[in-house]
Amino acid sequence: MATVAFPFAHIPEPLQCGRFKLSFERPLVMGILNVTPDSFSDGGQFATRGDALRQAERMLLEGADIIDIGGESTRPGAPPVPLDEELERVIPLVEQLRGANVPLSVDTYKPEVMRQALAAGADLINDIWGFRMPGAVDAVRESDCGLCVMHMLGEPQSMQLGEPAYGDVVSEVRQFLEERVGALRQAGIARDRISVDPGFGFGKAVVEHNYALLACLPDTAPRADPPYPILAGMSRKSMIGAVTGRAAPERVAGSIAAAVCAAERGAAILRVHDVAPTVDALKVWVALRNAANHAGPRG
Repeated sequence: MATVAFPFAHIPEPLQCGRFKLSFERPLVMGILNVTPDSFSDGGQFATRGDALRQAERMLLEGADIIDIGGESTRPGAPPVPLDEELERVIPLVEQLRGANVPLSVDTYKPEVMRQALAAGADLINDIWGFRMPGAVDAVRESDCGLCVMHMLGEPQSMQLGEPAYGDVVSEVRQFLEERVGALRQAGIARDRISVDPGFGFGKAVVEHNYALLACLPDTAPRADPPYPILAGMSRKSMIGAVTGRAAPERVAGSIAAAVCAAERGAAILRVHDVAPTVDALKVWVALRNAANHAGPRG
């Protein structure tokens, strides 16, 4: 019996991420820290600084490899947050968590938030707009932070109104990410600073488009050898609720299944609300992968 070659055998090169160099011998778990009152799943739970710090500490104890801090909800229909308010939510947390010896990601599309977050000690900028906002590329160009470039059709206020339309969602997402990565490279940003995200739930039909992207996850990234690291963020989203029939807080099991499916298809970073069960599930998956790749032929 032949050994099994898992897709994750095609390992991306390490990602330059501020103070850290992230390696991907296994998928890394990014814990979501929403410091907003209106996020779709955990809005308001960690809106105070003390609650947010306690949640960050909990996720680190549970095995999070990265903490992703967000000060503005990007759920469908969410209203924009004023710049000063987002800065007040995010920057003090970055400053207080900098000593935790873990990569800190900031989920923002505003260039001024990027600048101040990097000055405060952030290691990665996670931009749902793919660094398309005027000044965004300039805000990150001279740092050594990691960048996550996401695909989004439309904008948060309107992206799920009507029916998102694609001819071929996988190839169109890849073409968008290729264009954005090309723009960053042309601006002088090193290849090893760039990761990509197909943008599950951001301007996609809930089942049809999201599951096509998950099924063909490696094909959503720009063609490159070695591949660019792919971030997959499906935790508790509507694509999970659509097939399980469960409300957002009850989608833990479905989210873990989606995370393992993404790992099997080469995801380098998994962005999740539920760190501990995701870490456990990945430990089992990694053990299976290692056993399969080291097993000899059987008669």
